[in-house]
Amino acid sequence: MKKHLTKAGIIMLVLLLLPLSLLSQRRNNSQNNAPTYPEELYSSLDYRLIGPFRGGRSAAVTGVPGEPNLFYFGAAGGGVWKTLDGGRTWDNISDGYFGGSIGAVEVAKSDPNVIYVGGGEKTLRGNVSSGYGVWKTEDGGKTWASAGLEKSRHVPRLRVHPTDYNTVYAAVLGDIYKPTKERGVYKSTDGGENWKQVLFVNEQAGAVDLTFDPNNPRILYASTWHAQRTPYSLISGGEGSALWKSVDSGETWTEISKNEGFPKDTLGIIGVAVSPKNSERVWAIVENKEKGGLYRSDDGGKTWSVINEERKIRQRAWYYTRVYADTQDEDVVYVLNVNYHKSTDGGKSFKTFNAPHGDHHDLWISPEDSQRMIIGDDGGAQISYDGGETWSTYYNQPTAQFYRVTTDNSFPYRIYVAQQDNSTLRIDHRSDENSIGDGNWEETAGGESAWIAVDPKNDDIVYGGSYDGFLTRVNHDKGTVRGINVWPDNPMGAGAEAMKYRFQWNFPIMFSRHNPKKLYTFSNYVHVTENEGQSWEVLSGDLTRNDPTKLGSSGGPITQDNTSVEYYCTIFAANESPLKEGILWVGSDDGLIHVSKDSGATWDNVTPTNMPDWNMINSIEPSYFDEGTCYVAATRYKLGDFQPYLYKTTDYGKTWIKITNGIPAEHFTRVVREDPKKKGLLYAGTESGMYISFNDGASWSPFQMNLPIVPITDLAIKDDNLIVATQGRSLWIIDDLTVLHQLDEGKKNQNTILFKPRESYRTKGRASKKPSKTAGQNLENGVITHFLLKNYTEKDTVQLTYTNMAGDTLANYNSSAKKKEKKLEVKKGGNTFVWDTRGKGAEKLEGMIFWWASFDGAKAVPGNYKVHLNVNGNNSSETFAILPDPRAESSVAEMQKQFDFITDINTTIENAHQSIKKIRNVTEQLNAFKEQYKDDDRTKELVEKAKAMKDKLGEVEKALYQTQNRSGQDPLNFPIKLTNKLGHLNSLVSIDDFPPTEQDIAVKNELTAKINTELNIFNEVISSELKEFNTAFNELKLNYLFIEESE
Repeated sequence: MKKHLTKAGIIMLVLLLLPLSLLSQRRNNSQNNAPTYPEELYSSLDYRLIGPFRGGRSAAVTGVPGEPNLFYFGAAGGGVWKTLDGGRTWDNISDGYFGGSIGAVEVAKSDPNVIYVGGGEKTLRGNVSSGYGVWKTEDGGKTWASAGLEKSRHVPRLRVHPTDYNTVYAAVLGDIYKPTKERGVYKSTDGGENWKQVLFVNEQAGAVDLTFDPNNPRILYASTWHAQRTPYSLISGGEGSALWKSVDSGETWTEISKNEGFPKDTLGIIGVAVSPKNSERVWAIVENKEKGGLYRSDDGGKTWSVINEERKIRQRAWYYTRVYADTQDEDVVYVLNVNYHKSTDGGKSFKTFNAPHGDHHDLWISPEDSQRMIIGDDGGAQISYDGGETWSTYYNQPTAQFYRVTTDNSFPYRIYVAQQDNSTLRIDHRSDENSIGDGNWEETAGGESAWIAVDPKNDDIVYGGSYDGFLTRVNHDKGTVRGINVWPDNPMGAGAEAMKYRFQWNFPIMFSRHNPKKLYTFSNYVHVTENEGQSWEVLSGDLTRNDPTKLGSSGGPITQDNTSVEYYCTIFAANESPLKEGILWVGSDDGLIHVSKDSGATWDNVTPTNMPDWNMINSIEPSYFDEGTCYVAATRYKLGDFQPYLYKTTDYGKTWIKITNGIPAEHFTRVVREDPKKKGLLYAGTESGMYISFNDGASWSPFQMNLPIVPITDLAIKDDNLIVATQGRSLWIIDDLTVLHQLDEGKKNQNTILFKPRESYRTKGRASKKPSKTAGQNLENGVITHFLLKNYTEKDTVQLTYTNMAGDTLANYNSSAKKKEKKLEVKKGGNTFVWDTRGKGAEKLEGMIFWWASFDGAKAVPGNYKVHLNVNGNNSSETFAILPDPRAESSVAEMQKQFDFITDINTTIENAHQSIKKIRNVTEQLNAFKEQYKDDDRTKELVEKAKAMKDKLGEVEKALYQTQNRSGQDPLNFPIKLTNKLGHLNSLVSIDDFPPTEQDIAVKNELTAKINTELNIFNEVISSELKEFNTAFNELKLNYLFIEESE
């Protein structure tokens, strides 16, 4: 017994000595039995592209010789795009295969169906994404296959042999965050199946430019660049930066930057081009501290001379430094920079131009027509057919790169984001039209890198940040803007050590969740104002590591570059508990987490002990269900570590567990959000897509559906919508998270599930049947109904019925219906159907032409309703609510009057049109009778009666409908008749949610009376004259028997 107790004591002692984090991890592992759900259960959900269609950065463009309207571009985070109409519209052609950052797009001259794409651009911004190696298509982009170099990370150039599309060269810049041997120039002779590294300089210098001699593909030129990004610095230049030449198809290389005339001291990035009109003329744009500029060789690189040293062509060299030779004139050369510059005198002088956006990165000039070109810049891709005099638009490319996302409380609510290389904006999440276009968004506070905070009491007052601590207050209603920087000492050009308060260019700004007067912002300190920025109070000490070795000037060794992107040791993420005022969480970009439980009076360092140092804390999510619970997303990719880092605490940060089970190794995590309606439901945005957890992070599953492969930068949840901000594909949204809220263990085994529809609004707007290529997709207007048919086959009969609470049918749709408007399209798995909330309308007969008339049913009045799903006789039902549009001026009672008015109109028109249908049927048979018996003496009297009936019925039809109409504008020539006039009243009264006016009612009554008069004539003919006609007809015992068709 004593021995047994001793063992127990030892066991207890060991448990007590175990690190709390390990125990937490074990508790996490025990949660693996918690709920998870297969995607099939929620497969009816998808993402909707909101837009805006305002292009993001492109550093890779190309056209196709001999194809004047065909061009391609690669987006900084949005995959590959193709136009067939000269840039009027663009289609993504990489979705479903790859996406993300694109560094090179190259079309084979020998077969333009063969295209190679290299992942990872060369514009090494602080927010740049890496790529997914090389991809290849042989059918013009319909299908793709991986073509190797999976670990290349950044491929700024690809070149394909002009007569052999299987011979391809790749300039691989490589991992920009740490040394690696996987960089340099690579060559494949089998279409990317195998690659040989043919030029390697050192582990820090990769290949950044590569070109053929256009007249001799055995000769190639390449430049290598010593470059590195860290969280706090940018290095451009150093050992390994050089210019190279090969004369044996890339097998061996000679450095030509050591030749006569080239700068001798430290080199940086170099761009190179060869004139197609003179192979001896080689251009090089060179980053060098004292002798940088445009160099030219007229002997194939043997000797060089500096032609132009103007700063405008070489400023901020790491971001630009591209040169292009004109295809038809050896003295014409282009250099890209903030502007693009064109020389017609061999580079001695340049004229400056600008494409529609600016910050130019790539250019392709057609070999057969140098007036035809495509340029890539910070706004996407634009096309010119006149040598740059005019350009196509970039407002047709949904490739915007966004940082943080938030919303307001307007209706429809607006989404607020800051677009990289552009402005901030706020955009409606749905519109009153059929798409979400330019008219649905506007610029707002702050700049391209902003966090944005909307005044909780006034949606038109917005606060936004930008680099160098710039902070503005915008009043949209008044049209005013005010700068309210915490400390307005502009540090531009200096390092972080020059700032009193270190503001990262993406510094947090937020309102208190509990006190609408409290506006917080964050440098390396916490700041708060309660007077709209008139004054600021500091609430903390320095909550970062404050490492002086990481606070110096960025850039070098040649060019400094300080925009506050590299400002380090700053607070990068912050949030307040939604449950209790004053519980504040902050995370720094250098890897610390602090919490305050007393509104900032005191702070505790609660950095996870099981988290690597120097993690950038990118998002913090306090729980909606427990005060002590908080979730954190962090990244270390700028240190060359692409692992996902998600953490959870349930005790105010005393202990943390890592919660990344199920997220692949290189899908590093920028954001995690908790669903505010369902405990344990989490969403994570990673560098390569979306993930979901149903068990509080114990395990994760892909949540990608139709979302492109794209970096996810932030997530927001509003009104059961999930809003996704991307780095390269604009904004996407899931419109109904209630489907996920309704999942439970019981549904896993159900073959048929009808989900309770979320609340919908009686409002305006609709979704285009075919999504626009130039505007965002609108939300479907109506009751969005999700249902699962796990085992559906074509033999099954499926029916959806919408009723009021009393059980009266308002609308019915069936999988076996013949009429298109009643047909229910279903498939195996998840299904979505949208009831437009309209009841029965009036039938418009085939061939009828009307002028401004509606025969649609009335919209259902706000209230409670039911939907019934019937599958092979098995019925299930759910209730749902229709809400009034908050903007409506009418009461629900007045909406009921509108409903009744339109319903009455449609009833009358329906009666009239069904009577016309009968008139046409009777007339057709009377004509047949007259033709058959016109020469029969026995039927002379009947023929006359037939003619009289036909004329009388014809007059009725003419009174009801303008029978002379044959084309759309005929009503301008032939006056509209009774049902058109009544249908116009439907259209007029249904413009918005208003009851009919007194005069609407008067006109309706007058028109209805006239229609009824005509219908009485029709009924009299049918019930009396036609009956008498049939009796006489039958008494003659004729072979032709007239039969009245009944409806």
